[in-house]
Amino acid sequence: MMAKTKTDMREAVMTAAKATVQSHGYNALSFRELAKEVGIKSASVHYHFPTKGDLGTALARRYTEDGATFLAELLAACQDATWCMDRYTEIFRSALANDNRMCLCGIMSAELDDLPAEVRAEVDKFAAMNVDWLMKVLSRAKPTASEQDLRDHAMAIFAAIEGAQLVARGCRDIGIYDRTIKAYRAAGLFP
Repeated sequence: MMAKTKTDMREAVMTAAKATVQSHGYNALSFRELAKEVGIKSASVHYHFPTKGDLGTALARRYTEDGATFLAELLAACQDATWCMDRYTEIFRSALANDNRMCLCGIMSAELDDLPAEVRAEVDKFAAMNVDWLMKVLSRAKPTASEQDLRDHAMAIFAAIEGAQLVARGCRDIGIYDRTIKAYRAAGLFP
């Protein structure tokens, strides 16, 4: 059996930490518990991430980067705003379908006062990236809208979808998410 590399161990810690945060929040991160889950010593977790803030920053940064890549691919794949929004809402739904988890940066936002500044900065970047992407989608449906109107509308969509996910998670009922997204569309919140 081949020994795991440092990169493999770092990735294993990141994967375990992401699942923990999505299920229980940033405050639930414990280097001791992560080490036990991954099968390494706590000191090995500290080797890769000297502080909990370093780990939280790395998680939020990767989540944002991965999300930005995926969303850019959606925009490139289809010009239809409704199709893009359907794919977007499916991302948030998939977290719920995966053990009733939350959007990583969404759940971190709920703990904003407890986050180190560097983690808060990465969480803010996630929100900004989503709003920017939503503005691009909305501009396809409303080509004459002003930039401020697009930004305000995009923020409303982002907040509404994160909120729908949070409420559905709290009720442990993914059907609430599905019905809420359907109601948002029927009300004209998004294409």
